[in-house]
Amino acid sequence: MLANFMLDTRSISYPGCLLQMYFFALSGTAESFLLTAMAYCRYVAICYPLRYFLIMSQRVCIGLVAGSWLGGTIVAFIQAMLMLRLTFCHSNTIDHFFCDIVPLIKLACGDTSVNEIELLVVATSVVMILFLLILISYIHIISAILAMPSAEGRSKAFSTCLFHIIVVSLFYETCSAMYLGNTSSSSEMGSRNNKLIILLYAVVTPMLNPIIYTLRNKEVKGALKTIIGRLSP
Repeated sequence: MLANFMLDTRSISYPGCLLQMYFFALSGTAESFLLTAMAYCRYVAICYPLRYFLIMSQRVCIGLVAGSWLGGTIVAFIQAMLMLRLTFCHSNTIDHFFCDIVPLIKLACGDTSVNEIELLVVATSVVMILFLLILISYIHIISAILAMPSAEGRSKAFSTCLFHIIVVSLFYETCSAMYLGNTSSSSEMGSRNNKLIILLYAVVTPMLNPIIYTLRNKEVKGALKTIIGRLSP
């Protein structure tokens, strides 16, 4: 996609298109699992602080990360394999920024019901089930925070979770709007609203992630203040 922007070319091969769709689905699904793992990490840190390093051992952390990427790989592989069964006999112009499963299903001719059902199942399971797990984690976290006797402790615990909540909200709101609202091949993916959603999901949210997370880092805050001070007249 970046090469097309820089070279002002508007074409991509079909294998390249499928590969682009595969890696996009892989990274998006893996991020869903990783956000859930991070919610569990915060749950353990706040609800079981004395046992945190025992529960969140290096082996558990490696397992959570590996499981996230494995889940993303499986989902992306299934989507790519199901896409191979489709035929394209009419327009080959994708009114989209890159190759994604919904606009490709829209271009296909013949029966696409299996792809649509798979997309609905994946979107529902990944988006809804993982979001539900995050929600359950934060219900326990908030209950534990409210039970803390110290106001300073409650403030510190809330600040620990705040930035993760912001990232989760941005990710799942855009993801739900893009896939749960457009699982049918008759959806108008070329509309301006859907393109704005995909920009938020694929570009803006990942760009904001490092900024949001590093704002809690004292060294980063100090470096930003120094840079702003040097740029000021």
